[in-house]
Amino acid sequence: MAFSRDPLDKLVVPDGTEAQERDLVTDGDVLVGGRATVEFGVRGRNVLAGESAEFGGAIEAGGDCRLDMWCDVAENVLIGQDAYIGERVHIGGELKVAGDLDIGDDVEIEEGFEANGWIVIRNPMPTIVFLFVYLKHLLLIGEEDAAERLISNLVDEEDDEPDADPLVIPRNATVGDDAWRVSTPATIGSECRLHGNVRAETIEVGPKSNVFGSLRARGDVTVGEETRIHGDLTTRDGDVAIERGARVLGDVSCDDLDLGPDAEIDGTIRADGEITMGTTDREIE
Repeated sequence: MAFSRDPLDKLVVPDGTEAQERDLVTDGDVLVGGRATVEFGVRGRNVLAGESAEFGGAIEAGGDCRLDMWCDVAENVLIGQDAYIGERVHIGGELKVAGDLDIGDDVEIEEGFEANGWIVIRNPMPTIVFLFVYLKHLLLIGEEDAAERLISNLVDEEDDEPDADPLVIPRNATVGDDAWRVSTPATIGSECRLHGNVRAETIEVGPKSNVFGSLRARGDVTVGEETRIHGDLTTRDGDVAIERGARVLGDVSCDDLDLGPDAEIDGTIRADGEITMGTTDREIE
């Protein structure tokens, strides 16, 4: 039996995500795997982090926030609805919760906390454990669609806003202003603006994005239409496709290269295999 890839075991940057001066900002949920390091603060709808995840800035969630045990947040945690804080979590600033607060033992909050709703002191993390166990079970029995629905509906939504894809940072990843390092595939959506070199198993960048850094992968790399890569693009054993109107401001090194119409490479091309170059479509009068 072939097991499907865990949908949390992949870097996914949804459409419109921006790495601003101090925060990683997205319209949807933020899911961070265990032992991941996020050197930014994060701002999103619901924020869920696995065991021992670290954040270099503040967390701002318009909905709920769930932090598993041993998480470390360098600055404030500001929550628009309910918060679930696991055992031995450290928060370097203050914790403000508009709704209920469910908090575990030995939590350290350096600048104090306040909650407008109920405050319950216990270990709330079995909810998180159940979520991941149930997700694994769905994948093992081949219910990929149900698993995706579970991820997109971690918390019941009462507003009428359209669903946005979650930002997913896999376990053991490092995400920062200098580099985004994962040992999994990486997908970056359209109209994103990111800073840092991206290192992943494979990389796919959507249209009209800006990556202020280089791309390096073991496998294939795809750069979407009108996207700008402000650095080199390198694969160890993969092919590269640069779509219409995209531009790589550095060198490209790969096996096969597919260069779309009006695509540009400012640096040197090193291709061990074939180079295919598209032509600009023109109307014939």
